[in-house]
Amino acid sequence: MGVLAGIRVVELGQVLSGPFAGAILADLGAEVVKVEKPDGGDDARQMGPAFRHGDALNFHEFNRGKRSVTLDLKSPDGVVALHALLRDADILVHNLRPGVAEALGIGPAEVTARHPRLIYCAMGAFGHKGPLAHRPGYEPLFQAFAGLSSITGEPGGPPVRMGASVVDQGTGMWTVIGALAALQQRARTGRGCVVNTSLFETALMWAGQKISAYVNQGKLPERHASGHPNFVPYQAFDCADGPLLVCCGNDRLFRKFAEVVGRPDWPGDARFASNRARLANQAALLPEIAALLRAWPRATLAEALVAAGVPCAPVNGIPEVLAEPQTAAMEMLQTVPGEDFPLVAMPLSFDGERPRIRCGAPRLGPIADGRERPDAVGEDMTSKVIDPARRDG
Repeated sequence: MGVLAGIRVVELGQVLSGPFAGAILADLGAEVVKVEKPDGGDDARQMGPAFRHGDALNFHEFNRGKRSVTLDLKSPDGVVALHALLRDADILVHNLRPGVAEALGIGPAEVTARHPRLIYCAMGAFGHKGPLAHRPGYEPLFQAFAGLSSITGEPGGPPVRMGASVVDQGTGMWTVIGALAALQQRARTGRGCVVNTSLFETALMWAGQKISAYVNQGKLPERHASGHPNFVPYQAFDCADGPLLVCCGNDRLFRKFAEVVGRPDWPGDARFASNRARLANQAALLPEIAALLRAWPRATLAEALVAAGVPCAPVNGIPEVLAEPQTAAMEMLQTVPGEDFPLVAMPLSFDGERPRIRCGAPRLGPIADGRERPDAVGEDMTSKVIDPARRDG
């Protein structure tokens, strides 16, 4: 059933951050009802070529395990129907454009007054206050605005956007963390609360170490490509047949590394004897390491370093990491029940068991009329009159 069995979630999610929060909750066992607009539903259904059932692959990725209903929230009947869904819901998640929820009359003040046990999760762009609170935004914008792009890439090169949607998905994760903490608080107090997250705050958190270094030490961050600002050697080097990442996180590991590559004299050299010395003299050391490692077959060097206890890893492409036995052993790819394709599962387990993807992404659902509430995930929408005495409102 999942660790969140019995928890009911209403998601007003578009594209990524809101739907990702809903997908996490669904994978953990919550019943998640995805509310979509009547004219085509979530825009993510069309963001890319049709993969299955006319919807793009990304829609399937971030909407598995949910139900779908369509509501016109610009109409009074649609708002009535939403409140019917919220009567026995535990969590509301939305990433509507800033100001839209309030304009529709479903902002946090109105909704929590009517449903005092509800955990209202509002996912913003720049945040819930401040001069930019009503400005919309997207993943690459926040990687740029919050400084993440400035610390990514080659030294001296242009700012680079990270390939993964770390801000969108991170905001989904923080939303779930906030919702679960609020549920625990509700168990003590009997009341819900408003959980605010935003893409801007998430991006600032991911840049937190660099921000702290600047604020407290006046230190501007530098780009290190695959390297590290505080350890040497701690980066990728080209071997004869591909790059290998080597991580010497302390002087003991550096001594072992030097033995493996045939330079046991390095730790005795004052320039390289300690990590701080290596940081100061990396311009001398790194070219020597690079020249040595170019002659090694990658697998041979990796095997030798692992045997010596030196952390290292090949710089894999996606096909290569999928071919790794560890990937198969961890069972991170799960075939979606009722479908003919797999998706990446949640990266956590309970008592050794990973939560299973329970079903695929929903087709665009029927229009709810204010009396209907979806029951079990995976079944068709059925007409049920909601008992007004349930919980609240």
